[in-house]
Amino acid sequence: MGNGRYGERVNQVCKYIEDNLDSELTLEEISEKAFYSKYHFLRLFSAHMGVSLYQFIQQARLKRAAYQLAFHPDLSITEIAYQAKFEHSESFSRTFKKRFQMSPSQFRKSPDWLLWHRYYHRIESRLELHVNVDIKDIADMPIAVVEHHGSPQKVMESVAKMIGWRKSTGLSPVTESKSFGIVFHDPKSVPEEAFRFDIAAEVKEPIPPNEFGLVNKTLTGGRYAVARHLGSHDQISDTVYAMYRQWLPESGEELRDAPMFFEYINRFPDVNEHELITDVYLPIQS
Repeated sequence: MGNGRYGERVNQVCKYIEDNLDSELTLEEISEKAFYSKYHFLRLFSAHMGVSLYQFIQQARLKRAAYQLAFHPDLSITEIAYQAKFEHSESFSRTFKKRFQMSPSQFRKSPDWLLWHRYYHRIESRLELHVNVDIKDIADMPIAVVEHHGSPQKVMESVAKMIGWRKSTGLSPVTESKSFGIVFHDPKSVPEEAFRFDIAAEVKEPIPPNEFGLVNKTLTGGRYAVARHLGSHDQISDTVYAMYRQWLPESGEELRDAPMFFEYINRFPDVNEHELITDVYLPIQS
């Protein structure tokens, strides 16, 4: 766990979760406890804990369920499943067996605590990635946007709309205009249907209605911490987590309530994947 106030806040959230397993534990409720916006909290939590917020809540409930199975024979498996927030005992049994390689009834008869401890953890070890961070102030920028909603696996379908619009209109030529990805959710921390990511291009003036579904927006200016990611976009989360986990606690900076974004300096397949350059912008307070 990282040091400083960020680690302390995440620890407080973990304690709150473990003390309130019977409540719904919504993202809004938990992010308020951490005094962070939803934009940043999920990534900050994952960076510190090594698991997503959803995974942590589920494993905390499964931990309690395991103890209930072993030490509360008066509770039925159906009651335990309900307390763990599963709608059906069948889905609880499947999840429990997937995690512990034992069904709830088998665990109740002969608990395997060694196997249980291998699963339940507070922190996953991570390779530490060093990042160099610059502080930049940028102005608001008009952008044309494809709003992607849904599976992260289908982002390239939305990217294709952006490419098609750029080629057919010439309003934002790739060689002269900046390209961005605006990050609203960590794909590991939200259901597929809730994932949102904007594909954006710099424009000089508002764009007209178009068949590709692009809309006008503004890229929020202000003060940003900027780190350069080199290589595949598939590993960009390593740079993001390093900024949240290492740089931020040591910097003395505070996050600002705005989404982070990526600026794509070059593009695949124009260059080889290992030659890709992407700048990661993390909004911080002035």
